[in-house]
Amino acid sequence: MRPVTWIRAVSRWTPLGNQGLTIIEILAAIAILAFGLLAIATMQASSIKGNSQAIDTTEAMTLAQDKVEEFMRLAYDHADLGDDDADGTVGLNDTTTADGSEVAVDPRYTVYWNIAENQPVNNVKTVRVIVVWTYRGTQKTATVEFMKAQII
Repeated sequence: MRPVTWIRAVSRWTPLGNQGLTIIEILAAIAILAFGLLAIATMQASSIKGNSQAIDTTEAMTLAQDKVEEFMRLAYDHADLGDDDADGTVGLNDTTTADGSEVAVDPRYTVYWNIAENQPVNNVKTVRVIVVWTYRGTQKTATVEFMKAQII
């Protein structure tokens, strides 16, 4: 005959030999685990979408900033810094190609720029660079604006 070992449970002493798991307890544990894994998988999918959108936005802002830096290197009276269609501040949001101010960087991004002369004050040009792309069927834009003053 084998001796029985006793352990202290929460409220009473129980024999050590009666500590098995039932099939119901195992199924409940698997269900809780599956629920947790499903929540983590959903969170991971949403994180991937967010990262993808952040990458696209970062690329668009980099393209816009590159164009801004290109304009900043030019002299105030350079031909590329002229308001070709003379539409002033009205044209700063223009993303049409009437004046040819567009460059397609790759199939996903198109960079536009618009210039308003003597805005907001005389001898200052306001330059707005707009990058347009499509993300999951929706058109997105990133805009960078700066002012270039004529130093007399």
